[in-house]
Amino acid sequence: MSTSPSFDPHLPWLDPGTPFPPVEQAWGPESPAPGLLAAGGDLSVGSLGEAYRQGIFPWYGAGQPILWWSTDPRMVLRTSDFRFHRSLRKTIDRLLADARLDVRFDSDFGRVIRACATTPRKGQSGTWILPAMVQAYIRLHQAGLAHSVETWIDGELAGGLYCVNLGAMVFGESMFSLRSDASKIALAALIAFCRAQGIPLIDCQQNTPHLASMGASLMPRSHFAEHLDHTVNHRPPAWQFDPVYWVQLQPVDRATA
Repeated sequence: MSTSPSFDPHLPWLDPGTPFPPVEQAWGPESPAPGLLAAGGDLSVGSLGEAYRQGIFPWYGAGQPILWWSTDPRMVLRTSDFRFHRSLRKTIDRLLADARLDVRFDSDFGRVIRACATTPRKGQSGTWILPAMVQAYIRLHQAGLAHSVETWIDGELAGGLYCVNLGAMVFGESMFSLRSDASKIALAALIAFCRAQGIPLIDCQQNTPHLASMGASLMPRSHFAEHLDHTVNHRPPAWQFDPVYWVQLQPVDRATA
């Protein structure tokens, strides 16, 4: 029985500081884990930064070594394609009119990532955001490469997300919500910010129906790599949210709302 050329059963093992293999060597669609590239290495700021520059991200569970992935195709959200549903627009408008909504960036990154790790999700019994990952992304935040987008309602943190930013590229990581629509509000705020700053694409990593419903779509990994080459070395934006950014968003047509 021949082995598929897209599946190498010998997964590369990385020592700390070892360069990543080319993303083209990631396991293919016929493998047990499509997109798996390597195992081992470390979660240092340098390793994570280099991984994201190449379109690689860590994702692993308890009891596993660090696993590195580069999926093909890649799920991405073009900021121009975001579906800003009328119901969400009305919710935001109402909260703003009543002075109940405040969007903040980076006011409590640690609290946001821990909430992403611990807030229950429908259909999920565990989390991939393990304590080592939490600490690694806090260090990445302290280095200015990871950011939180926070939805504060009535003076309380109601939801949010965290992401990685290199140049003019944003890599979405995880979201949480303690109140209805709070995570969607954070995503809408991130889209408005990206449009204002000229950031055209947000990496979503994995293909999910929820992301597709918000306008995300699949992109060949080769095209994604080309996009990274043209964006990650730009000057990054100043991570501050101005309420005027909301004008960047318009509701979708009723037929698709």
